[in-house]
Amino acid sequence: MLVITTLVMGLYPPETVAMLSPALPAVGESSSNSHRMADLQKIQTVLESKVVRQRLEDFGLSQEEINARLAALSDDQLHQFATDVDAIIPAGDGLGIVVVLLVIAILAVILVYLLNHGLSSPRTAAKGESFSEWPR
Repeated sequence: MLVITTLVMGLYPPETVAMLSPALPAVGESSSNSHRMADLQKIQTVLESKVVRQRLEDFGLSQEEINARLAALSDDQLHQFATDVDAIIPAGDGLGIVVVLLVIAILAVILVYLLNHGLSSPRTAAKGESFSEWPR
């Protein structure tokens, strides 16, 4: 029966329809604007650092002057600056490293705890030995 059903289905395949997939959205104003905003956010995060802020103040730049200069940059210049910031500070603010170290420490404590309880399990009595004969 299965062979006959397979043959019938093979002789009369179902009607299929081919369609084109929709085109990708054009790289327009919204895409460019979102990239610019992401780059600005990345730069602002770095500029909020105490060390960077103090160094810029030593050069005589105020927050308003910094914002004006960032606004004057083209999209390409801003993207290049954000990329350079990533190259200079690849680890970010260090929060990720702290989280990873805490997770490793917690796993180590759990492992030690489990190994200690695994090693201190009661031993089984040998043949002919009773539990009352064990030293306490």
